[in-house]
Amino acid sequence: MFVMLAWRNLWRNRSRTLITMASVWCAVLLSALTQSLQRGAFELMVANVVSFYTGYLQVQQSGYWDEQTLEYTLPYTDTLRATILQYPGVAALAPRIQVFALASTGEKTKGCLVAGVEPEAEDRVTRLRRKITAGQYLTDSMPAVLAADGLARRLHIGVGDTLVLLGQGYYGAMAAGKFPVCGILHFGSPDLSQRAVFMSLSTAQQWLDAPGQTTTLVLSPENPASTDKLAAGLKASLPPDMTVKTWMEMMPDLIEHIKTDTASSAIFLGVLYVLITFGIFATLLMMLLERRREFGMLLALGMKKGQLARVVLYESVLITFSGCLLGILTGIPVIWWFARYPIRIGGDSAEAFRKFGFEPVIPASTDPGILLNQALAVLFIGLVLSWYPAYKIFTMNPVEAMRG
Repeated sequence: MFVMLAWRNLWRNRSRTLITMASVWCAVLLSALTQSLQRGAFELMVANVVSFYTGYLQVQQSGYWDEQTLEYTLPYTDTLRATILQYPGVAALAPRIQVFALASTGEKTKGCLVAGVEPEAEDRVTRLRRKITAGQYLTDSMPAVLAADGLARRLHIGVGDTLVLLGQGYYGAMAAGKFPVCGILHFGSPDLSQRAVFMSLSTAQQWLDAPGQTTTLVLSPENPASTDKLAAGLKASLPPDMTVKTWMEMMPDLIEHIKTDTASSAIFLGVLYVLITFGIFATLLMMLLERRREFGMLLALGMKKGQLARVVLYESVLITFSGCLLGILTGIPVIWWFARYPIRIGGDSAEAFRKFGFEPVIPASTDPGILLNQALAVLFIGLVLSWYPAYKIFTMNPVEAMRG
């Protein structure tokens, strides 16, 4: 009965009720959209960074990450490949053998990172083909190399020139070879642009005298959000001398950057919640002041304060809940729109984004938990504030209220 009475009371003054609902609706929509855009920017940044080189996951021999030498190679067999690809959640696999070597042309030399890859598999995981700015992509049978543009500028080489690579082979002997440059690559990572060289896996294994050997297996998960869970499952299914590294373990600097941005956004969200609190409180206070004479009359006629407080509390709860529900229903298409048509950055800022390999856009994350969590947070704020009108009724003097 009290709930029905509260619902009818709400629509006695439609303008007041709609204003209060609108404040709650706006709070849910604004907080959810802010959080969604931030999460979407982080997800896009991670996707861009891991696609430079590391991938989301890497399978390695235990001890390789600390030393990164050919002493910790991984035999790449059909059995190992099938075991990994058949594991639920693994979308693609790209084997690599990578070493540090000395790149030379004429009198110019520079240290570089040489990666032997399966061209098509590597393109599926890190989209290497899209990074070509000149020349052509590798093939499995092509005894040529792709050089990063920063390294190419340092050595004054281009497509068709010859690059000399000197390194240490699998058995400790000198590995030396001459390779034509078939293409130039551009990476968003300045470090990779200054030192990366790619060749086919078979060419690299022959150059290093390491047939059938790899140093890392780069994996792409079907769902990037389940990377940690996938890594834990793979560790349990692989031999004990192998380890699985996530992008978070391989790039701690990026994690620190995200944590810093998250902390700053938490401060912004806290300020937003304060504004939301005052906005909802102002509308509830307006409702209380406008109906002060009404409440005094009801109390004077014999209605108990507890009953009146319950009705007013139900009114506040219904308004807050309705506003949150409306925020969820309108937030879904709004967030979907910004996910489908992200905010595009222009001018010099866009050029700075492209320089580092990032697309100059800010998309929205479609994680349903964002909208639900923000709605629950605003609902909690509204429910807490709903006790204020009830408290004022318990302390109300009917005579003074009627005079007011």
